[in-house]
Amino acid sequence: MKKVLLSWSSGKDSAWALHLLKQQPDIHVAALFTTFNSAADRVAMHAVGRALVHEQAEAVGLPLWSVELPWPCTNLEYEARLSAVLARAHEERFDAIAFGDLFLEDIRAYRVKQLEESGLEPLFPVWGIPTGQLSREMIAAGVKAKITCVDQSKLGSSFAGRDWDGDLLCALPPSIDPCGENGEFHTFVIESPVFARELAVRTGELVERDGFGFIDLLPD
Repeated sequence: MKKVLLSWSSGKDSAWALHLLKQQPDIHVAALFTTFNSAADRVAMHAVGRALVHEQAEAVGLPLWSVELPWPCTNLEYEARLSAVLARAHEERFDAIAFGDLFLEDIRAYRVKQLEESGLEPLFPVWGIPTGQLSREMIAAGVKAKITCVDQSKLGSSFAGRDWDGDLLCALPPSIDPCGENGEFHTFVIESPVFARELAVRTGELVERDGFGFIDLLPD
């Protein structure tokens, strides 16, 4: 049995990665880890509040390791914080770390390089699945998510706060990846096959900053 730590962004791809890993009889996902912007007390980039991420961890029944990042955070500092996570995973006898990356080769190569000397195997359970097919499969399986952040150079802020569902896929411009894998948008998953219950959230204030539109999600 391979003991696995899963990188948990709070988005739909992380939830689907967990779903796929749970279907493998030789895999045991034992914990999640999430990077938080300590100054904002939110998930880096997804901008979701810490309390909601802990609700997700409770819904999947796994402990959550919080990785605190300063703001601003240099790449050197980020790598130092991640190295501490890798060291802890090694000490606690984890065998692998899984990521929800889909097709960006440079991101995958960066992950692999980070783990080179850690003794931990990198896993990419959703890698290479065509995103048009993947998005339909996730929605059909009951995945529900909210768009929390949009890159305004690619997508209008009116999409922030919308449900990531079939209607949204139809409304996306043709140039936008249906899973947002090119950074067009980020999500917060509220229901999936690995959740014991659906999370109740409501949308709050829209904040536009540094070329991005962020919608606040609040417990309902």
